[in-house]
Amino acid sequence: MAEITAQAVNEFRKMTGLGLMECKTLLKEADGDLKKAETLAKERGLKNAEKRASRAATAGRVEVYIHHDAKSGALVEVNCETDFVARNDEFRQLAKDLALHVVASRPQYVRREDVPAEVVAEQKRIFVAQAGDKPENIREKIAEGKLNAWYSEIVLLDQKFIKDDTKSVRDVIMAVNARTGENISVARFARFVIGESAGAEAEPAEG
Repeated sequence: MAEITAQAVNEFRKMTGLGLMECKTLLKEADGDLKKAETLAKERGLKNAEKRASRAATAGRVEVYIHHDAKSGALVEVNCETDFVARNDEFRQLAKDLALHVVASRPQYVRREDVPAEVVAEQKRIFVAQAGDKPENIREKIAEGKLNAWYSEIVLLDQKFIKDDTKSVRDVIMAVNARTGENISVARFARFVIGESAGAEAEPAEG
């Protein structure tokens, strides 16, 4: 088994934001392989988040972000399970970061399920038509790939996080979810720009 050095543990902590002992455990299981340990962390985080997702998230906060030019801003409602976590500095920072992200990245929906079925169908039809010279099964694969890229442009949870484009917004929320042990979700958001009509509120979505 590879030796787990303090340097490796610290590097892994920076990558994941997990606790010291958890980082050591994961690195041992991955035999010192950082990528493998990161995959294990994500898999466990997803499983634990799935268990927490069924728990009611009735606490939280509404965060306001106003851009420095005072011409754009956002409201974001982020939910958690307890007032204790709602007052937690990390949770509050998450809410601030998400409000900033909404202003900068202009998502239209919280999650994929919020995108109207007819909008998705029309977009897929366009992508299939663009690959019209390919065999049908290839056209479908190309359309699905382009559809995923399209989702990453308009869906908040699928977008690259504005402060770290190596992670999606979902990844960032999941990391806080894992560290707090609570079901954290984005309920809705609204983005405002002077001279533009206000964006519609997004439907509740799991983090």
